[in-house]
Amino acid sequence: MKEIRLYSLPILLLAIFLIVPACAEPAPGAFKIVCTTSVLMDPATYIGGDRVQAISIADPTLCPHLQTDIIPSRIQLNMDFIKNADLFMAYNDSNDLKYNMPAVSDFMKANNYGEFFWNTTSNPSRGWNTPANAKLLAGEVKCWLVQFDPANESYYEERYNEYVKTFDAVEPTVDEREELNQTQVIVMLWQKEPVQNWLGMNVVNFFAPEFAMNGTKTAAKIVDDINANPDKYQNVTYVIENMQSGDLAKGIEESLKDKGINATRVIFTNFPGSVPGADAMAEVLSHNKQLVLQAA
Repeated sequence: MKEIRLYSLPILLLAIFLIVPACAEPAPGAFKIVCTTSVLMDPATYIGGDRVQAISIADPTLCPHLQTDIIPSRIQLNMDFIKNADLFMAYNDSNDLKYNMPAVSDFMKANNYGEFFWNTTSNPSRGWNTPANAKLLAGEVKCWLVQFDPANESYYEERYNEYVKTFDAVEPTVDEREELNQTQVIVMLWQKEPVQNWLGMNVVNFFAPEFAMNGTKTAAKIVDDINANPDKYQNVTYVIENMQSGDLAKGIEESLKDKGINATRVIFTNFPGSVPGADAMAEVLSHNKQLVLQAA
């Protein structure tokens, strides 16, 4: 069964040990921003333009809960940037609360670098991997920048307007949406909302890691359901993984194949900088959309 994966081991290993820097060349006196993930670094870098420098603490190729040994090393490699940072931004979801934010706080406290303040999103459960949610996040990041640097509000407003337009360009066309609406899938929990509510695909079932939903939606549970109710899955076209969560669905794909169901396993991502050609959030969404359209 075909598997579509657009990254290589050397790229992944390199990403583990490097914190992705801001893309724009900063102006003299640009202020420094520490972001827990590249999801925040992307709008901070774009909207802030040459007035900011930004880094991401977590490696975008892995879920933060898999980075307990990696994140402290990434912080140490960038200690000079972090200790003198002007703004700290966090999504404040469970991964930030358990892994990213405590690691930065422990580093600052252990080295006596003083107090600092986290700018956090208003709704950490909202998610970010749809155009609508990405725009909401961008609006919050813009407000943080304006609050810190009100003299340049018009600059940030202009760049914010440019940034949100990038998401309009990745919306499915009428023909694409018609095709996607007719497509049945099994999807990983973290990608369920964009697959179902943005791309409009027909979610027959979904799977999740052992620690989520009390272990009731593991890949093994889905395999059991496929074996018990094969007719339910006869028209499944894709099994959609989430890159940062690891390979959870190989058994699902194999079980479908055993039943004569020709489903393709594809791997979505939800962090900018995790695969080549998807350095911005709009490019991440386009990448995911094109995976299912190209496979078709």
